[in-house]
Parts: sequence; structure tokens; C-alpha cells
Amino acid sequence: MEKKKALVTGGNGFLGSAITRKLLETGWEVRILARGQTGIPEKKENLSWIQADIRDKEKVMQAVAGVETVFHTAALAGVWGPEENYRSINVEGTENVLNACISEGCRLIHSSSPSVIFDGSDMEGVDAGHPYPDTYSAAYPKTKAEAEKKVKKAAGDGLSCIILRPHLIWGPGDNHLVPRILARSKKLARIGSKNPLIDTVYIDNAAHAHILADAALAAKPELSGKIYFISDKDPVPLWDMVDAILAAGGKAPVSRQVPLQLAMGLAVFLEKIYTFFNLPGEPMLTGFTVKELSTAHWFDIEDLCRDTGYEPLVSREEGLNQLERYLKGDSL
Repeated sequence: MEKKKALVTGGNGFLGSAITRKLLETGWEVRILARGQTGIPEKKENLSWIQADIRDKEKVMQAVAGVETVFHTAALAGVWGPEENYRSINVEGTENVLNACISEGCRLIHSSSPSVIFDGSDMEGVDAGHPYPDTYSAAYPKTKAEAEKKVKKAAGDGLSCIILRPHLIWGPGDNHLVPRILARSKKLARIGSKNPLIDTVYIDNAAHAHILADAALAAKPELSGKIYFISDKDPVPLWDMVDAILAAGGKAPVSRQVPLQLAMGLAVFLEKIYTFFNLPGEPMLTGFTVKELSTAHWFDIEDLCRDTGYEPLVSREEGLNQLERYLKGDSL
């Protein structure tokens, strides 16, 4: 029996490599498209690699050729930087993937973000019908929203695809959220007086949802064009989760608190300084970050569970135990 073939864009990234591992474990033949070769899964059988930029149309077409499903996780994430950098990868790169998928007639599972609907206010139990905001305070959500709209249009034009919005992916191997929290442990301060509820998703659960979405789409083509949030199905107070990650890394909990208006004023000031002087790196605070850290954001995933059979594989408690072992250098 011929193996099912998949392409994972950004397959050496945190989410992409987790999806790759799970596909290999279940007997898929996997091709990776990524700029670098770090993070290659240890298991090499049935795994091939195309080292290229998602903005290279010819390489993307070559990578998509002959596969059954494309898991598109490649993106430029972050809260700061020139918008054109984000647009070239998140929008133009996605256009290349869409064109290749349409040409090859394969399925697409597109990794988006809940930030595409974030308007700076609380999001409590919202579903996929929540509207996009009129404006964005950072280039990442703005360009991810543009990309998502292009995927939705392609679905309307006949491409078989599902859009997934995992929220705050974390766990062993995380190269974004966990390292930032641990690196800033002595500088962190609670913003405002609230401890808002948020959704998170453990890395294995996020990868599991992607693979379930593809299986559901293959069995029920009418799901094409659907958008689903992904979470651990268990909202947690934001600062409790931050403290839990700090504890896993052997760090003390956050003890300081900064008034919301003061934090926002500092963020606006820092953004202006960094922009005016074209400073390298990113500000300690941005307006987008302040809004994220002072508002609730948790989502209705009942449609994901109903349509794909998704249930979290790993509880938050077990995930934190695995994260602690990973950070200590223990084998998992």
C-alpha cells in the first residue's frame, strides 16, 4: 500500500516539527520545506527535505508536487519589525503555497492565529464567526489576517482546505513563548489588576489537531473553508500560567504589578523611540503586548471537537511536568 505523502512548510519550526514527528509516527511520508536545517526530527526514514524560502515560487511548487496534504506552518512571528518583512513571508509566501496547492489539487491545512481577530478587548468564548477588527496594532496579526482571507477565498474557489487557529502553543522545544518568559523572569510584572482567563495549547495537542483536521477534511469535503480554534480546552488565569512556566524553569513567580495605563504609556513611548532612532531588536513593551497581557482570550472549540473528534492528548499538568524535565535537560 502506497504511503500517504505530506508537505510541512516550516517543518523545522516548533509546530512544524511536531506535526512532522506525528505524521512519521503514523506512517506518512513527509517532505519538509524550510530555510534552515535545525530541528530535523531524529527519525529520518520516510523524511525528505527541501531547503528553500517560502517566498521562492519555483521551490514551493517543487515541494508541493505529488503530495496529498500540505500543512502550512511557515510564518514570521513576533510583535515588532517592518511590516514588509511580515507581509513577504506571511502573505506572499502563503500565496505561493495556495497557487501550488491549486495546481496540484491537494488539501491544505493552514496554520493561522487567534490574533487575527484581536481588537485589544476581552475575547471570552468567541467562535470562528467573530469579525476581523478594522485596525491592527502589530504587523504579525495584520499580515496573518490577510493570509487567512486569501485562504478563505481559495476555499470558496474550490481549494480543499481548513484554517486552524492554535492559541499560545507551548511545551518542550518552544523557541518563542517559553524562552521569552524565562529570559525576562526578573523584569516581568503583572499588567493591571486583573488576572484574565486565557487559552493555551500544548504542542502535542496542537499537532494532533492539525492531523485530525486533515483526516476530517478527507472524509468530509464539505468542511472545506471552515475555521477552528485550537486549545487545551481548559482556560487558565494568565499569570497563573506564566508562574507555572517560570516554576518549570526553576524561576520565582511574578511579584510586581504595573498599572495598566502606566504600562501602555511606557509601551507607546518605547515604540516611538525605537521607530525614530531605528533601534535594533524590539522594545521591552509594545502596545500589542500590553493589550495581550491585560485582556481575556479564550475560545469556543466545540466545533473542532465535533467535526474532527479532537480531545487534548496531554493535560496541562502533564505538559508542565514534561516542560520541567526538558528544561532540566532530562530525556522525555
